[in-house]
Amino acid sequence: MEKLWSPWRSQYIDSFKDKKGDEGCVFCRENNAEPETGETMKFYEGKHCFIMMNLYPYNNGHVMVVPRRHLSDFSDLSEEEMNEVMSLVKKVIKALKMIMKPHGFNFGANLGKAAGAGIDQHLHFHIVPRWNGDTNFMPALGEIKVISQDLLTTRDNLAAAFRSITEEEIEIK
Repeated sequence: MEKLWSPWRSQYIDSFKDKKGDEGCVFCRENNAEPETGETMKFYEGKHCFIMMNLYPYNNGHVMVVPRRHLSDFSDLSEEEMNEVMSLVKKVIKALKMIMKPHGFNFGANLGKAAGAGIDQHLHFHIVPRWNGDTNFMPALGEIKVISQDLLTTRDNLAAAFRSITEEEIEIK
C-alpha cells in the first residue's frame, strides 16, 4: 500500500495539544476570527454556532457546523445549540445542492478519539457532499483523494449561496 505523506496535518493538530483552554483550540480560534479578513475558513456566524470549511476535506465542499461553546460532550449541548446545529445543517445542505449538485451527503460527528475525532476537545458536525462515482481510481488504487476546487473559492461560493437562502426556505416544520 502506498502512502501519501502529509506531515502538515499532524503538525497542525499537534500545535493545539500543549495549550490549555479555549485559546489552544482550532475551533475556538475560528470562532473568534473575523470572516471579512479572508484568513479564516469560517463563512457564517450564528447565535450559538458557526460554519466553516474543513481545512482537510474528505471531499469538495466538506463543511463543519461548530457550537461556539468549547465543549466535547454531545449531551452538554443546550436545546438552543442543538436546534441551531440542525437548522444550519439543513441550510448548508440546501446551499451545497445549489452550487455543487451532489447526489448525496454524509452527515455526522465523531465523538471522541476512538470514534475518529482528530480534534475531540470541541464538538463539531461534518457535512460531506458525495457524488456517484466519487470514489474513483485515485483513492481506490492510489489511496489519494483529489480535491478539485480551491477551499477559499468553495468557501466564497458557499457563503454567497448560504446568504441567498431565506429562513422561510429552511424553516423546520
